[in-house]
Amino acid sequence: MGSSSVTGIIDIGSNTVRLGVYQLTEGGAHRVIDQGRFAARLSQRLTPEGLLPEEAVEELVEVLRHYRQICLKHGATRIRAVATAAIRQAANRDNLLRYLKAATGVEVELLSGDEEARIGSEAMTRTMNVQDGFVVDIGGGSTELSLLRDGRLVSSVSFPIGCVNTAGRHALGDDPVPLTKLQDMQEEMRALLQRHSWTTQHPGLALIGLGGTVRALAKLRQRESDYPFPLLHGYEMSDSEVEDSLHKLADIPVDKRRKLPGLSKDRGDVIVPGLALLLAVIREIGSTRLIVCGAGLRDGLFLETCVPRSRRETDETAAAGERVNQVLEESIRNLTALYPTAPEEHLSQVSRLAVTMFDVLAPDREIPSDMRLLLASAARLFRIGAVIDFNNCADHTFYMLVHTHWNGMSHREILLTAAIASYRGTNSLRRQLSPYRSILSEGDMEAVSKLGALLQLASALDRSESQAIRSLEMVILSGKLLLAALADHPLPVERLEVESLGKDFRKAWD
Repeated sequence: MGSSSVTGIIDIGSNTVRLGVYQLTEGGAHRVIDQGRFAARLSQRLTPEGLLPEEAVEELVEVLRHYRQICLKHGATRIRAVATAAIRQAANRDNLLRYLKAATGVEVELLSGDEEARIGSEAMTRTMNVQDGFVVDIGGGSTELSLLRDGRLVSSVSFPIGCVNTAGRHALGDDPVPLTKLQDMQEEMRALLQRHSWTTQHPGLALIGLGGTVRALAKLRQRESDYPFPLLHGYEMSDSEVEDSLHKLADIPVDKRRKLPGLSKDRGDVIVPGLALLLAVIREIGSTRLIVCGAGLRDGLFLETCVPRSRRETDETAAAGERVNQVLEESIRNLTALYPTAPEEHLSQVSRLAVTMFDVLAPDREIPSDMRLLLASAARLFRIGAVIDFNNCADHTFYMLVHTHWNGMSHREILLTAAIASYRGTNSLRRQLSPYRSILSEGDMEAVSKLGALLQLASALDRSESQAIRSLEMVILSGKLLLAALADHPLPVERLEVESLGKDFRKAWD
């Protein structure tokens, strides 16, 4: 990958102190290479006078020293540490920040509520293809809510209540939480929201959830429903599912919550107040759909610090609106830069040829037009598995595309793209997609077979990787597909490859 730089990002949250270590290549590709998580519960440990006690401070010092050491072991040239609500609310915050710098060598930046909301929204817009919606981040000591229109942040607010300090304020112990307390917590959040008229003026918009509370809920729901897809980012829940989980969790004591598969033990006592606040937000803004964003404050900080958007990119994205999936484009660029297994010119040529054939063949076969983007993306990623082993490239390609974090598509779209990219025939396709039937739609299997065969044909048309074909014309005559290529030189290799695919292509396309 050439030379690279490493950056450590530390988020001192009110509930959890998190570390992300990011590698950035010279070409601008990036990935997470290490992470850390420590449940500090700072918001819970503030005294009635608003002071963070010495014991909590020294514990935080040890965590920061540990995280700094991890960053240095990875060769980090920069460490950016930020603190949020618990430190904001501490009466001794200025002395505390000075002491942390002196004791650890790490300078901690105090974020305002507005800055926290802005950076969280940045993480979301850089990792999800969402133009309009609300963004909520329920932390331990604060809740941030933002409104996006046409991909731009237009309003935001930070409330000084989160899952940890709400649990303390309502004296939630280890017993089940009565309905009256659930109602009180929700009413508290609704009263804060009603002070900001913009929160209720856009009913029907999706709500994108960031932070530990939303991720914990998603993990729990996925385990309960045997959800087959391995990623949280992009997972969707209805408002009724959120309400159902809240009441189920509230009805059992903390010790039983801690034993639930999918729920981390340190969330057992704060998941109920977190979900109560979340449900109040959902109901007040008039949303019926919650989408999980796996990226959060750390990712937003890294992107802002090391991969800032250029003014040109920002303007082009805003002007293009939904016509250009900039998030997907950046993700594919990132993946192919991290795992360079084929020349970019070859992948672009295969994608161009595949889309050209799709535009001729798909309309007559009633293949949905949104499959065009999946085919174009698969064509740029179909060789990625060779980075593990060329001989089993297709299997590795499917696994990597399903399990690697890339953005701009729904779970179903990622799955279909992976299946198209790794297509080897209908029998292997059925085996491959069988575990995921619950998230597939009717007709998906047949469409993938056709597009997978189309991708194989496009790849064969540039088998010499010379990009010789300038243009391609097609006509269907007497049940045969005739291809006429205008090329820079003869295509003996391509001709042999195309002829060898004839039987399989006929099976897929009749």
